[in-house]
Amino acid sequence: MRRFLRHPSDMPVELVLRKQPFIPKQRLNNISLGGVACNSSCGFRRGTAIELRIPLLGEQARYPGVVAWCRTRSDDYLVGIAFIDEDTLFRARMVEQVCQIEHYRQQRELKLGRHLSIESIAEEWIAHHAAEFADASL
Repeated sequence: MRRFLRHPSDMPVELVLRKQPFIPKQRLNNISLGGVACNSSCGFRRGTAIELRIPLLGEQARYPGVVAWCRTRSDDYLVGIAFIDEDTLFRARMVEQVCQIEHYRQQRELKLGRHLSIESIAEEWIAHHAAEFADASL
């Protein structure tokens, strides 16, 4: 299994079925350029055509993909969404970086008890986490 970047759970996503047939399981082995893992209240069959939406980022934050895997957890599911074209992968990677920085900002503000500018927190996140993010195969 490829490594999927874990989407922050405090940045809600919607997983919406796309009107497209299932992709055969044997084609899923090498189809993904990378992907993202996120929580879902329902499970999905491997190969299901899906659209990952991030409502907090507006209508443009929509990324078509396919369910690469789905794991049952105690109270929900962890779903791996594979992106299958380079344009979608690039756009999703940029949005995931924004989500990671926003998650980091919220954590730091709670810890420090004060508001932090997005510019300063982005610089801090880049200094501490950009290398591991670059190495992650989204």
